[in-house]
Amino acid sequence: MIATCGSARRSLARAFAAPDAGPVLLFVEGAAGLGKTHLLRELAELPGTPDVARLWWRCGVDGGRPEPAEVEVWREPALLLVDDVHRADEDELRQLRRVLAGMEPGSAAAVTYRPEELPVPGMPLGGSAMTYPFRLTVLGDRLAPWDEDRVRRAATEVLGESCTAEAVSALRERTGGVPRAVVDLLAMLREQRPAFTGTAAEVAAAGVPARLAELVLSRTYAVSPAHRPLVWAAAVLDGPAARDELIAVSGLGAVPGSDALLRALESAALAELGEGRYGFAVPLAADAVRDTVPGPVRQDLHRRAAGVLSRRQPVPWAAVGAHHRAAGEYRGWLRAVEKAAESAAASGRHQEAITLLERTLATPGIPPQARARLAPLLARNAVTGLRSDQTVEVLEQIVRDADLPPAVRGELRLDLGLMLSNQMGRFAEGWRVLEVAAAELREVRSVLAARAMAALVTPYWPGASLDVHRGWLIKAAAAADDSGDDAMRTAVLANHVGLAMSWADPEAWDLVERLPVQSTDPACARQAARGLCNAADSAVWLGFYRRVDGLLTEGRELATRSGAPYTEHSASGTRLLQEWWTGQWLGLAKRCEDFVADTADMPFLSSDAYVVRGLLAVAQGDWGEARAWLSQRGTFGTENLPVPLGATAAGAVIRLTLARQEVADAAEQARAAWTVVADKGVWPWAAELAPWAVEALARAGDTATAHSMVRDFAQGLGDADAPAARAALTWSRAVLAESEALAEGRPDGLPAAAETYRKAAAAYAELPRPYSQALTTECAARCELAADTEGGEAPAHSADPAGPKALAASASPADGHATTASAIAELESCAQHFTDLGAVWDATRARALLRTRQPAKKGRPPGRPSHSDQLSPREAEVAQLASSGLTNREIAATLHLSPRTVEQHIAGAMRKTGALSRRDLTHRL
Repeated sequence: MIATCGSARRSLARAFAAPDAGPVLLFVEGAAGLGKTHLLRELAELPGTPDVARLWWRCGVDGGRPEPAEVEVWREPALLLVDDVHRADEDELRQLRRVLAGMEPGSAAAVTYRPEELPVPGMPLGGSAMTYPFRLTVLGDRLAPWDEDRVRRAATEVLGESCTAEAVSALRERTGGVPRAVVDLLAMLREQRPAFTGTAAEVAAAGVPARLAELVLSRTYAVSPAHRPLVWAAAVLDGPAARDELIAVSGLGAVPGSDALLRALESAALAELGEGRYGFAVPLAADAVRDTVPGPVRQDLHRRAAGVLSRRQPVPWAAVGAHHRAAGEYRGWLRAVEKAAESAAASGRHQEAITLLERTLATPGIPPQARARLAPLLARNAVTGLRSDQTVEVLEQIVRDADLPPAVRGELRLDLGLMLSNQMGRFAEGWRVLEVAAAELREVRSVLAARAMAALVTPYWPGASLDVHRGWLIKAAAAADDSGDDAMRTAVLANHVGLAMSWADPEAWDLVERLPVQSTDPACARQAARGLCNAADSAVWLGFYRRVDGLLTEGRELATRSGAPYTEHSASGTRLLQEWWTGQWLGLAKRCEDFVADTADMPFLSSDAYVVRGLLAVAQGDWGEARAWLSQRGTFGTENLPVPLGATAAGAVIRLTLARQEVADAAEQARAAWTVVADKGVWPWAAELAPWAVEALARAGDTATAHSMVRDFAQGLGDADAPAARAALTWSRAVLAESEALAEGRPDGLPAAAETYRKAAAAYAELPRPYSQALTTECAARCELAADTEGGEAPAHSADPAGPKALAASASPADGHATTASAIAELESCAQHFTDLGAVWDATRARALLRTRQPAKKGRPPGRPSHSDQLSPREAEVAQLASSGLTNREIAATLHLSPRTVEQHIAGAMRKTGALSRRDLTHRL
C-alpha cells in the first residue's frame, strides 16, 4: 500500500548499469511512518539485477547486522539495505562506516533514517565525518506524505466506494498524509461497528491508532516533567502555533518556555510545521497526548488557550468557544459561539453557523437569555441558507420553550413557518404557524409581523384562495409602512410581484420595475432578487418565455451578490421548467438529476426538477420512471406541491392513465386535481391540467363536467394576458369538440375540431412551445383523417390509440384526398419534430398512425421484406417501447396492433438481438 520512491530506484540502478560503474550510496530520510522499510523491500526487488547479492542491515536490532562472512561478499556486486540507521549506537555506526567505505564498483547501498531522531541532526552516520571513496556517488532522497489523491486510492482499497470526498479530506488532514497513520486509521474504520458510512465525523471520532499513540507518548514522556507542559499546550491548541502562543498556553514563562520548545523539538515530540509554527507532525497525535493530561491541568491549558486565540486576527471564535467550554467557562463559551455564528453568517458560511448553533442549543442547561440570543440566529441562518428537516426539529423544540420572551418566540415561529413552507413543502403546517406568528408579533415587532403577513401573500401553496392572499397583502403592506423598514417594504413588494404575476394582473410588470435592484442595502437586494425570480417563475407559467431569460439572469446575479442561496437554487428550478417548455431537451434529464442530487437535503426545492424529469420520461415512453419522478420519488407528498406544479404533474399522470385505457381512474384524478386549482382561483395555473382533465371526463361520459371545466377555465381567465393558458383553453375546446363528434357519430364535426386544434398549435408556436405545438398539430391531423375515413378504421383519439371504431362505417370524405394528403404531411412533420426533441413514445405513435393511411411505396417486390438478421421497422418500434417499460397492451394501443401481434414482435426482437429478457432488450438495442 506504500508506494516506492521512483527516484530511489533510478539512483541505485546506476550502480549496476555497467561493469565498471562506480558504487552508489543513497541516503533516504523520512519521518516515522512514511514507509522507509517498505521502500527498502521494494528496492530489494530492483529489476535487472538477478546476480546481485542482497545484504540486510537492521540497525539497533540484535542480530540485525550481516555476518562477517556475508560482508566478504562485498567484493562482488552487492546491494546493501540499511534500515533505521538512527537507532544504531556508536559501535554499530563505526562498523557500518567501515563497510560503506569499502564499497567496490558494481555495488550500491541504501540507508534509511528518521531525521527527527538522529543524535546529530543532518548526520545519519554519526558525529564523526565519514571518508567516502573517490569513486563513490553519494545521493539523498526524502520521502513525502501522501497527497489527497493517494489517500483516496488507499481508502478505496480498504473501504470501497463508501469513502466519500469529505471523509478522504478528513483522513488526509488528521493523518498529515503519513502512510502508516493512514493505513492504521483505515483499518480501524474498516472494523468499526456500526459499519463506516463515509462521513468526516466518523473519521474524527475513530480514535488514535495504537502504533501512533505509543510513538507520540514515548516521545512526549521522554521530555522532562518541567518541559512537558509545552507539549501539552501544543496538544490543547491542536494545530500549528507560534512559539509565543505555545509558551503562553503552557504557562512556563518566556525563558523556560523557549528551553522547553527546544527540548520538545530535540526529542521529536513536536515538529516545525512551517516558518515559526510548531505542533505535531501527525495532527491526530494531539488527541493521544491531550487524553493523558491531568484534568485540572488540562482545564487551565484550555483557559489560557481561549485567551491566546482571542488575540489572533481574525479571531477563530468557534475554537475560542470550544476552549472556554473545555475550561468550564460556560458564559465565555456561549459568547464565543454567538460571535462565531455571526462571523460565519456575515461571510456567507451559513451551514457552518447552523451546525455550531444546533450543537450548542441541543446542550442541556443553556440559560434562557442565551437561548433567546442564539435561537433567532439559528433561524435566520437556516432560512437564508440551505438546511434539512433537522433545523425544523430544533426550531419546533425551541418555540415550545415557555421561558422565551414573546417577541423572540414569535420571530422563531415566523422562521419555522417559512422553513416549513418554502424549504420543506409542508404548506398546511407552515400556513398555520405563520398565522400564529403574525398574531404574536402584531403587538411587539411590527417589522416581523409584516414579514409573517408578507409570507401569507404568497399564492403557490394549496388551500387558501386568491382572495385570502389579497387580504393578507393589504395587511402586510400596512404593517411594512408602519415599520418604516425599507427591506421589509421590498419583501412585501417581492411577494406582491409573485401574487400579481400569478393571475396575470395588468399591473404586474409595473410592479417588477419598482423592485430596488440597485439598492446598496444587502437586505433590500436579497428581497429584490427574490422578487425578480418570483417574476421569472410566474412568467414561465404564463408563457412569457422570452422575458424569462432576462429576469432569471438579473435575479440570480443579484442573489449571488447579496448572499441568497435559496433564491439562487429556486431560480435554477425555474430554468429547468423553461427549458422543458421551449424544447431545450438535450441534456435536460441529466440537468434535472444533477439538481435533485445537489438539493438532496431539501427535496421540496427539487420539485421543479422532479416534475420536468417525469414529463421527459412520459414523452420518452419510460412510463415506470415517469410515475416515480412525478410522485417526487416519495420524498414528500405530491399534495404539498405548489399549485401550478401539482397541476402539471397531475396532467401528466392523467395522460398516462388514459394511455393505459384506465378511463375511470383518469376521470377521478382529473376531478381531484381540478378541485385544487379551482379552490385556489389562479386560473392560469390550470393550463397544464385542463386539456387532459377535459379529455378524461369526456371519455368517461361525464361531458357535463367537462363542459363545466372549459366554461370555468374561460371565465376564470377573463381577459387576462396569459398566453400559455389561452392556448390550453383552445386545446381544451378542441378536445371537447372531437370527443363529442366521436361519441355522437358525427364525422362532420371533426373538421371543426381539427381547425380548433390548429389554432391551439399556432398559439403554441408563437410562445414558442414546440412539444405542445406538435401534440396539437397531431390531434388536428388525426381529426382530418378520421373525418376522411372511407370504410377503414378511424384514427385514434388523442390519448386513446385504440379509439372508437363505430365512426368508421358511417364516415365519408370531406375534402377528398387533398385533405388526407395535408393531414399526412402534418403527421410526418409531427413525427419528425417528436424525433428531434427525443419524444420516442410520441414519434412512434405518430408514425403508427401514418402507416394506417400512407400507400405502400412503389417498386418494392411482392411479399414481405426480409429482415432475417436485423430488426424490422415494426420490431424496432415495439422493442423500443417494450424496453421503456410499457406493457404489451400499452404498446398495442400506441401502435394500433393487437396484444398478440405485439407479443410476436417482441419475441422476434429478442431472438434476433439475443436478449434474455425485456430488460436485457434495452442493452441489446
